[in-house]
Amino acid sequence: MKALQLGLFGLIVFSLSGCGVGGDFSDLQSYMDEVRARPKGSIEPLPKFQPYEAFTYSASMLRSPFQPPVKIDLVSRPKGSKEIKPDETRVKQFLEGFNIETFEMVGTLANKDGKFALVSGAGGVHRVKLGDYLGRNNGRIVAIDEAKVDVVEIVPDGEGGWLERPRSLSLKERS
Repeated sequence: MKALQLGLFGLIVFSLSGCGVGGDFSDLQSYMDEVRARPKGSIEPLPKFQPYEAFTYSASMLRSPFQPPVKIDLVSRPKGSKEIKPDETRVKQFLEGFNIETFEMVGTLANKDGKFALVSGAGGVHRVKLGDYLGRNNGRIVAIDEAKVDVVEIVPDGEGGWLERPRSLSLKERS
């Protein structure tokens, strides 16, 4: 037991010998002398900061630079005609106040007066005949079949002329 205590005491003494008091502190002393020699109250001024200038990004409505450019083939684009134009003097029908995409053909009727198509849309089911107008683009019904209603719309071509655009409302079968 005494040998163990002596060994432990020796270890402690050996460890503490590294913390000697007679070390060389000349570098620390020279730094402290340099700090004491500095004039009192001489603090370096803060650097000048540039004021923030606001930037408004104005290209948000343009094409994304990461998308390939859209190529428009002007040669193959259909040209309008000055002879084709909507009749602005006629009285508008009720179903012309709605987009043609809202309508669906749901059936046909026939009687002594002719053939009629039933179209659903605009808040109900409506009976239409040849020559009636449908949709906002002056769409005139040109044919009624058992399975579809053919409509020809008159739309602007973007260059001052008008184009006839055929559309069809197919029969929607209930499932």
